[in-house]
Amino acid sequence: METLGSLLLIALGAALIHNFVLSYFVGICPFIGVSRRVDLAFSMGCAVTFVVCVAATLSWTLTTFLLKPFGLGILTYISYIVVIAASVQFVELYIRKAHPPLYKSFGVYLPLITTNCAILFTCLEISKNTLLVSSAEAWGLHQALALALGGGAGFTLAIVLMSGLRQELEFCDVPKAFQGIPIVLIVAGVLALAFMGFTGSDQGLANAFRAGEVQVSALAEGVTP
Repeated sequence: METLGSLLLIALGAALIHNFVLSYFVGICPFIGVSRRVDLAFSMGCAVTFVVCVAATLSWTLTTFLLKPFGLGILTYISYIVVIAASVQFVELYIRKAHPPLYKSFGVYLPLITTNCAILFTCLEISKNTLLVSSAEAWGLHQALALALGGGAGFTLAIVLMSGLRQELEFCDVPKAFQGIPIVLIVAGVLALAFMGFTGSDQGLANAFRAGEVQVSALAEGVTP
């Protein structure tokens, strides 16, 4: 129960409470560039989610079994960049072969996943909770994947919301000075303000999970809480 609660907190925190795009402002390039159509935005979100999960798995494995035991923390950045580039190359080759129209729709933004700082940010968060803490407090692979899945889902949610709003903006009378990127940045700022409403809810969820654990323990012992 405790493990499940902590995993849910990590995933929900990355997706909603501390959304990578709208709270930390990472991954802005594809967020702005590939948010013109909902279907394309969703496909990009799925591609980024897959890449970030693969990169998180590889970076956790690399950190746990190589960088930390041998004191090679100085190689963290370059190691993660190599891991991310290899993951993106794998996804690009697959999409090019299996879905050529989708590959053409992505254009230059698919290779640019390599430089998507949201993926590197995820790997560095995993490093912070693996490399810079004691072995007893270090994250396991399940926690790293929870962060990756939550971060990918949050990126997908943000880019799909933005694409839907941008499609609606096409039917609006936007002043000439705000047409194009200016109105997109304003909408992104409003979205970021909206997501600030989730601030503090992680503490409430943590308290709810703790209360649930107490009730389950009491029921297991045959005591009415």
